[in-house]
Amino acid sequence: MENMQSFNMPFDETGDLCLTTFGHSVTQPGHTYGPAVRSYYLIHFILAGKGTFTVNQHTYHLHAGQGFLIEPDYQTIYQSDKNEPWTYIWAAFNGKRASAAVASLGLSQNEPIFSCTEAQGQKLADCVQKMLANNSFSLAGVYYRLGLLLQFLSVLAEAQRELLPPADNNIYITHMTNFIRTHIEDPFTIQDLADYMNLNRSYVTTLFKKYLHISPHEYIQNCRITKAQHLLESTTLPVEAIAFSCGYAKSDSFSRAFLRKVGMSPKEYRCQQGSGSIIKK
Repeated sequence: MENMQSFNMPFDETGDLCLTTFGHSVTQPGHTYGPAVRSYYLIHFILAGKGTFTVNQHTYHLHAGQGFLIEPDYQTIYQSDKNEPWTYIWAAFNGKRASAAVASLGLSQNEPIFSCTEAQGQKLADCVQKMLANNSFSLAGVYYRLGLLLQFLSVLAEAQRELLPPADNNIYITHMTNFIRTHIEDPFTIQDLADYMNLNRSYVTTLFKKYLHISPHEYIQNCRITKAQHLLESTTLPVEAIAFSCGYAKSDSFSRAFLRKVGMSPKEYRCQQGSGSIIKK
């Protein structure tokens, strides 16, 4: 069971971006939703408590300050923790530009988890509460809620800012950063990236330092370590599996890179975050 306040809107298939449903839910211990498949994009953000989210046979253990994306046509299950049931908000949308909007945030069903600061989380909650308070079907109401949806997405863009390329970079940087984020699990080299772009390796380095102010190696490391932190926080995958999922051929090289970047080992980081027990091989 859950104490839920929500609202469903008619879907305009001709629109670029259309808000379809939104709401706020205080769940009971162990409350489960799914298995379910949806026809729209759905973003949940956890205000309090804990729970699990399962998609593609992968279960994420999540807590307050985190959120998850559900894409259309994927079967998902999410369940509230039995001891600390979660409270969450959600906003769902569709339309011709919905897919591009989600991709621009660096989210996908392979990378569905995001984190927000306390201030960012409050902004997301405020957007949804204003949607719930202004749920008329008038044209003014439709435009007002669309504005709130864009504010909601802008907060997510800010939360994902370090993983996204700046708006003023050139087309080469955009393609290279997209390639890195979508192939982060592959152990590719800077030369592989240069070959993919048909560019000289030294020119790739020049572009990264000019537009991102770091080397391509540093950018790739940042993306890999950020993904590893998400997996350590939200899943019970063993460290070895996380290393491979983040593009490291050997777990010891992953541990050294993680220690240099974060200041502690992956296992120490997981214990500090309190993400649960580790599944052994």
